[in-house]
Amino acid sequence: MDNLTLTLQQAAIKVLQDYRDFLGHDPESELHLVFDEKTHHYILLETGWHKNQRIYGNLIHLQIINGKIWIQQDGTEIGIANELLDRGISHQQIVLAFKTLERRKITDFAVI
Repeated sequence: MDNLTLTLQQAAIKVLQDYRDFLGHDPESELHLVFDEKTHHYILLETGWHKNQRIYGNLIHLQIINGKIWIQQDGTEIGIANELLDRGISHQQIVLAFKTLERRKITDFAVI
C-alpha cells in the first residue's frame, strides 16, 4: 500500500472512530465500524430496535478510490468532509460522491 493510501486510510478510520465515540452508547442500538482494508471501504453502521421499530442504517460510508476519499454516504449534521479537512486531508482529496456530478462541480471539493 502506498503512503497516500495509508494516510487516507488512517484518516478515514480515525474519523469514523471519533464519530462513533461522539455518538456515545444507546442501550437500544449498536454502532458498528466495518472496515474492508482490501477494497478500501470504511463504514459506520447502526443496528437495533426502538419501540418495536427496527433500526438499521448506514450513517457514514467512506471509500478510497484513486488517491481520494469518496464520501458515499454522510448521515452527519456538520458533514464528514469537515472532519476529514480537520485531519489534514485536502479539498482535492475528498469527493462528495453522494452529490450529483453537476453539484460537485460547484463545491470546493474534488469532482472525481
